[in-house]
Amino acid sequence: MSECISLEEKIILKLKEKGMHVTCAESCTGGMIAAALVNVAGVSEVFDAGFVTYANSAKHKLLGVEEEALRTYGAVSRQVARQMAEGAAKQAGAEASVAVTGIAGPDGGTLEKPVGLVYIGCSVNGKIVVTENHFKGDRMEVRKQTTKAALELLYSCLSE
Repeated sequence: MSECISLEEKIILKLKEKGMHVTCAESCTGGMIAAALVNVAGVSEVFDAGFVTYANSAKHKLLGVEEEALRTYGAVSRQVARQMAEGAAKQAGAEASVAVTGIAGPDGGTLEKPVGLVYIGCSVNGKIVVTENHFKGDRMEVRKQTTKAALELLYSCLSE
């Protein structure tokens, strides 16, 4: 009988195998990604810190996201997700990071940036991948889907 291993457990094992540390920079998920990771026993070997940067000022102050990027592209953008991933890795001294910024709803959406639009950035040893996602459902469903997609992207980036 084979034991079912969760995605979070696979991520922690992969990090340990590679001798790497991970951090996360979260906006719309408000700490759900970090919470998922710290559910795994032994995570303290690979996870030192995480960032919940909900306000633009926090993204700038804690992660070094450029004010110009926030003004020009908005917090929910490919550029900001990229800078969040870079900044989190740098600030935490981690080789890997995952960052999310999006509109969980029910308010805040526009025609250009509808509710459910989420950018996920992942950095592994300085190589950055950013995905654009369109999730459906209420606020909690968007946050849960974002957490799952962020963990999947992190695992994929770590597996390359």
